[in-house]
Amino acid sequence: MIDKIINYLKGKNIAILGFGMEGIATYHFIRRYSKMLLTIIDKVNPLDKVPELAKDENVMIVYGDDYLNGLEEYDLVIKSPGVITKDIDVSNIHFTSELELLLKCHRHHTIGITATKGKSTTSTLTYEVLKSCGVDTILLGNIGKAIFDEIEKIQPTTWVVVEMSALQLEFVDVSPHIAAIINLYEDHLDHAGTVEHYHANKLNIFKYQHEDDYAIYSSDISPLCDYIDERYKAIKYGIQFNETNENNIVCLKNHKVYLNNNFLYNSLDERKLLGEHNLRNIMFVLTIAYLLKLDSQKVITTINNFKGLEHRIEYVGKYHDVIFYNDAIATIPDATINAIEALKNVDTLIFGGMDRGINYQELIDFLNKGIVRNLICMPTTGYKVGSMITNNKVNIYKCEMLKDAVKLAKEITNKDKICLLSPAASSYEYFKNFEEKGKAFKEFVKEED
Repeated sequence: MIDKIINYLKGKNIAILGFGMEGIATYHFIRRYSKMLLTIIDKVNPLDKVPELAKDENVMIVYGDDYLNGLEEYDLVIKSPGVITKDIDVSNIHFTSELELLLKCHRHHTIGITATKGKSTTSTLTYEVLKSCGVDTILLGNIGKAIFDEIEKIQPTTWVVVEMSALQLEFVDVSPHIAAIINLYEDHLDHAGTVEHYHANKLNIFKYQHEDDYAIYSSDISPLCDYIDERYKAIKYGIQFNETNENNIVCLKNHKVYLNNNFLYNSLDERKLLGEHNLRNIMFVLTIAYLLKLDSQKVITTINNFKGLEHRIEYVGKYHDVIFYNDAIATIPDATINAIEALKNVDTLIFGGMDRGINYQELIDFLNKGIVRNLICMPTTGYKVGSMITNNKVNIYKCEMLKDAVKLAKEITNKDKICLLSPAASSYEYFKNFEEKGKAFKEFVKEED
């Protein structure tokens, strides 16, 4: 596989666009096997990140505010997903990526998983299930591991589980053998421009599949179910909570999961992944395990013992008689609603973040029901949503800083009740990302007053 990738790149005028984690991994991968001429392009000087570039005689560096100009001059632009191109004409630019190069050589043993929310949990659980069944497998992609940092570990029979973001999928022209879209909501409009473009990027995971591939999707989630039609050639499996006898539908009947009348899982089993949304994630993993003919008992045991990931309805601890949960990953309203419904005992919600133009009416309507007694609203979206809560039984508070919000939560949350951090927005105004916000929250929770 490595020889195929290097041979594909040789003889081309190549640029590496974006010199973050993926761009650096791409550079080091190519240099392990070739001294070919490369151009590295970024907004900031790549030498600031990798000083050794100064000694590489076969590297040209382009950086500055106009770094996106002239991309059409290259035969191939290996683009990092963090580079936003919505404001330039891309029609004459030949983009590729780590993901696409992997798929070109290893698609028949690749499981691709995407969603607006739930893709990290589902990808990781899929990987854990395969590993528990003795399958040679590796977890890559948007989960935090650059593909080219791990590519030497991939053998011809290795199953690669890849969490795929919309930005990673935007310019691919090849799809994985097993592909899953768990859900599609409104998100990332600051990057995609429109919700239609964002959804189209996600759907590329199915677009180039063949007739012997598998496409798994939630057939009872709109607008996702509206997109899946005869355009996609793969064998389709629908995931839904409604009872049905239809072929290739994974459904719930009397709290049990069935596929084509084959029993897969009892949803009443004790499991560590809470909530209906996580049950849907589990149904995707069960479908993949079914297609790969894995040991059903090992699959179920692994699923029930899986504790979930950091910052995803994560139990922090009990302090000042208040139970704290960290759900910093919740950057859209639907995710926050899911977390509240899953925990069922939320007395105080800390929420709010950067305004990206997302519609918050569903969250406003939900909070107006009074299910959560205390709302600690943070800038910018928290302030906006809080001003639209009309239920007099709901207490509205405003805090600018997260540390102050946590201190207030300790004072106002009823004994043995839950305080949940679930922003329903991105964290970029005050934090680098949701991980930084979640870690800060946990530190503030554990601080003694």
